Amino acid sequence: MDNKNEFLATEPVGKLLFRLSLPSITAQIINMLYNLVDRIYIGRIPEVGSLALTGVGVCLPVILIVSAFAALISMGAAPRASIRMGEGKRDDAERILGSCVSLQLILSAVLTAVLLIWNRPLLLAFGASENTIGYASGYLRVYALGTVCVQLTLGMNAFITAQGFAKTGMLTVLIGAVTNIILDPILIFGCKMGVQGAALATILSQALSAAWAICFLCGKKTTLRIRPKYLAPSFRILAPCLALGLAPFIMQASESVLFVCFNSSLQRYGGDIAVGAMTILTSVMQIAMLPMQGLAQGAQPISSYNFGAKNASRVKKTFSLLLCCSLAYSALMWAIVMLFPRAFAMLFTTDAALIDYAAWALRIYQAVLCILGLQIACQMTFISIGNARASILVAIVRKFLLLIPLIYILPRILPNQVMAVYLAEPVSDFIAVVFTGVLFFFQFRRAMREIEG
Repeated sequence: MDNKNEFLATEPVGKLLFRLSLPSITAQIINMLYNLVDRIYIGRIPEVGSLALTGVGVCLPVILIVSAFAALISMGAAPRASIRMGEGKRDDAERILGSCVSLQLILSAVLTAVLLIWNRPLLLAFGASENTIGYASGYLRVYALGTVCVQLTLGMNAFITAQGFAKTGMLTVLIGAVTNIILDPILIFGCKMGVQGAALATILSQALSAAWAICFLCGKKTTLRIRPKYLAPSFRILAPCLALGLAPFIMQASESVLFVCFNSSLQRYGGDIAVGAMTILTSVMQIAMLPMQGLAQGAQPISSYNFGAKNASRVKKTFSLLLCCSLAYSALMWAIVMLFPRAFAMLFTTDAALIDYAAWALRIYQAVLCILGLQIACQMTFISIGNARASILVAIVRKFLLLIPLIYILPRILPNQVMAVYLAEPVSDFIAVVFTGVLFFFQFRRAMREIEG
């Protein structure tokens, strides 16, 4: 074992999960502010706020694709690095880190070129109308220039938290979020840059976060360090990391495909107001889901390290505690959303018609939020113990086999077609949670038997 990280194997699980999860949850909430603060300010731009909000909402699929590529690398590589540290192989863990840094830089260059060249066609395909394309295109042109900052911030921070430096990981996000909150009103209203000001505030904030993360991983306090001798990308090292990262990539990239499906269907059946409501619905879903993901990320280093050290009892305890906390939180958030949907809608717009529409849609869209804690806990544990096949299968079933077909099937069955589109989300979530729970029961038991010998 690596003595510097031995606390992951010795400290009481409950205390350790709390210590690691609290900064991770805080980081997720802060990270959520990057997009939410933009939308809150944009929705309040005089006279054009509703259309501008809808236009920026159309950019979300593209932003999710950028984040998905960061997850493809980091969310697969960071658990692998944790497992190697648990096995006492720090050099191998640093080789993983170095290869991932190089691959993220290469991907950033490719993504930036794609977003700048095919900006307008992508946005029209993702649901922009003639009324909103100007706002969407203006936002994305600026955002594309900061792709490398987004990639490095998300990617490098995963390696920081995977080592158990949860507070440092939280600071990575906090630095950017505070900067973004300060710059947004200055650039949007003070400099009268509108949606382009919001995008500029975001990429400048991400640049600061990226600089902080890289400085930490090159410094003396980190266990894993970025070393020039390990920067050459190695397919042998990257292949298993990308295989494990494929599940979070599918989850995030599929959200982009889902936006296209949702937006095109809602534009057909409900027009701009239905698409605008969808922007609010996805924002509220982020508020509900990201703290759970932060909790799961806090559990990841504990599960991965102890799985590598073949300590099955601590892996089991970590999952049990993660599951209980995730279900309790998802149930609480479900109750709040069901009771106060208008309060959530009013965060993003002052348009009375849009508030009423979004409040009605929220109760449909998040009808089974109360059980999604099980989905998050099981899926992150699959990733934490290196079970790439199961994590990929769960992601594919939930999004591609269930949700996307239901978006088109339900409007043909139900008389209220707009409601049918929104209803696709809870129906698919319920079936997916049942499937995930059954699969996890068998796969987790088998994995524990293997490391118990």
